[in-house]
Amino acid sequence: MKKETPDSTNSPDNSEEFYEKHKKVYPRKVTGIFARLRTLGVFVLLGGYYFVPWLRWDNHQAVLFDLPARKFYIFGLTFWPQDFFYLAALLIIAALSLFFFTALAGRLWCGYACPQTVWTEVFLWIERKVEGSRNQQIKLDNSEMDSRKFSTKALKHFLWLTLSAWTGFTFVGYFTPIIDLGHALFQLALGPWETFWIIFYSFATYGNAGWMREQVCIYMCPYARFQSAMFDKDTLIISYDEQRGESRGARKKSVDPKEAGLGDCVDCTLCVQVCPTGIDIRNGLQYECIGCAACIDVCDEVMEKMDYDKGLVRYTTQNRIDGKTTHLFRPRILVYATLLVIISLTLVYSIATRIPLELDIIRDRNALYRETVDGLVENIYTLKLINMDTKDHQYQLRVDGLKEMVFIQPKAEIKIKSGEVINLAVRIQIDPVNLSKTSSIVNFYLNSTDQPDLAVTEQARFIGPLSK
Repeated sequence: MKKETPDSTNSPDNSEEFYEKHKKVYPRKVTGIFARLRTLGVFVLLGGYYFVPWLRWDNHQAVLFDLPARKFYIFGLTFWPQDFFYLAALLIIAALSLFFFTALAGRLWCGYACPQTVWTEVFLWIERKVEGSRNQQIKLDNSEMDSRKFSTKALKHFLWLTLSAWTGFTFVGYFTPIIDLGHALFQLALGPWETFWIIFYSFATYGNAGWMREQVCIYMCPYARFQSAMFDKDTLIISYDEQRGESRGARKKSVDPKEAGLGDCVDCTLCVQVCPTGIDIRNGLQYECIGCAACIDVCDEVMEKMDYDKGLVRYTTQNRIDGKTTHLFRPRILVYATLLVIISLTLVYSIATRIPLELDIIRDRNALYRETVDGLVENIYTLKLINMDTKDHQYQLRVDGLKEMVFIQPKAEIKIKSGEVINLAVRIQIDPVNLSKTSSIVNFYLNSTDQPDLAVTEQARFIGPLSK
């Protein structure tokens, strides 16, 4: 007979599983001011997401990221890869905004604006419409599979998949003109990459918002892990007032809680039932809390019914809980706000004064200079001209900076179509007696003849022989 060791898997002392099986969370529907704010956020954000690709502006889609043409249309503005600075500035503003609002009021992004939260709200709404209330959903899931349960589940998943497919189609519509994409879809003529991204984004939406839900927030989102680094004792958090609420206990409305030795918490567990991540806010601040404030709304309803003061669960700060003064304007908030204002104003000013014309100058590096048969010193330059405007323009080019220099170019006027990039080889010649030093600065001026304010200036170096 084989002797079993103390660490045998058959031993009852080792029967505990390493990983707890996932339990589905059934959030109860809640009403209140914060629920209305979340609903407003859903309408604004998803409404914008689904509606904006259909807007037209100057005979093209208002918002379109045309990767093959390397053009990015955003409400009348056309950006090019050369405008990468603006994308970098937007990312910096987004990061600073996250830091600012998190330090000020906790996980506002997670509770009201995160795509995972927004789409999950819609999927939950569909689920409630099809399967009923929280108790009805639990009863349905615990029942045996029959024709009614199958048809109910099938309808729910059909609606989820339909919304997910429309989400994926809209996402690709930001990169391929959505009208053309629709025609290609109905004609079964979608390209391979368009097909891939529609399917990928559709199933990502269906999986994240329909199946994984709170697991994305708890296990996958990195923000939940490092949010505490941005919190301090003056950050607004959702907290249960333990001093006021304990001891918990059920009671009739007519019972005086003080005489019964009870706190204001009636232990109804509604704050747990409405939580989309399934936590109990009465256990203190937890990283799973996404700051949606559903527990505040439902607790205030209970307090109102019991004729108790609202705010047993509320937005507060650790300092206020400890009986100390809360400081709204503190160094980190002022630093974040100042940087946000400066960078945002700089970005707006830069875009407002942006000239949709690019001039790059590359001096011929094969030779520092060459001497012509007439004894002149010559430098050759390659100019790269980009018309980043939405219209065609005629341009003229001129140069100054050196005395009596000769500027030679292929043609006097240059026509560049919208979005066109042309390379132009030009030469500058000068008598060496007019060169006071080996390296001199010359200025290139490029301006539109039909739109005078469309002009740029760039400098280059003219290299000559050593002065005698």
